[in-house]
Amino acid sequence: MKLVVVSAGLSVPSSTRLLADRLAAATGRYTSVDVQVVELRDLAVEIAHNFTSGFPGRALSAALDAVTEADGLIVVTPVFSASYSGLFKSFFDVLDQEALTGKPVLIAATGGSARHSLVLEHALRPLFAYLRAVVVPTAVYAASEDWGAEGLAERIDRAAGELGRLMEGLGSGAGAVRRADAADTAVTADVAERADASVAVDTDTAAAIAPRALDGALASADRFTVIPFEQQLAALRP
Repeated sequence: MKLVVVSAGLSVPSSTRLLADRLAAATGRYTSVDVQVVELRDLAVEIAHNFTSGFPGRALSAALDAVTEADGLIVVTPVFSASYSGLFKSFFDVLDQEALTGKPVLIAATGGSARHSLVLEHALRPLFAYLRAVVVPTAVYAASEDWGAEGLAERIDRAAGELGRLMEGLGSGAGAVRRADAADTAVTADVAERADASVAVDTDTAAAIAPRALDGALASADRFTVIPFEQQLAALRP
């Protein structure tokens, strides 16, 4: 399955990218995934041009296609002004609104203070609920003091496990639907083939017996005499 990681970190190295990588690695321990990372920092200019021109550049178009075709997403943003970054929001603004429907998404954020941890619930979760994504229950926030401290690794593992199991479940469901559709198509084709064969046999049989039936009907007609209605009525009178 394809897992796409969207990182909105701006610095190099970035704690946002570090958190994204740890979440992706943890998800890989629960299900087999091919990971692709989308660095929004590299797409900032094309995202801005997309707003003014209405058309994505080549790199942005590839990133949008990757997100649309993914089986699951990990999205991580730094906290700016008590919310997600403008770059993060701009990327999902240019994404087709139907692209995330039913797609499992793990939300995460980084910030300088633990006081911003509620950004996950009052900003990110409503955004992806609006886009009709399936947001995993556990969201991960990493403040500066969380790196190397107890608790972060456990939250990462729990969230990754939820995402991995959700991707497995939805993937199996989609596979079952595809198999059912294929079976229905095969049955329909078989019925149609049998029906065509039946029609062919019936047509050939009818063509073979039609002359004999017609001759028999004419012969039967010769054995009957037509009696006018007046004569029939007169015969009934006393």
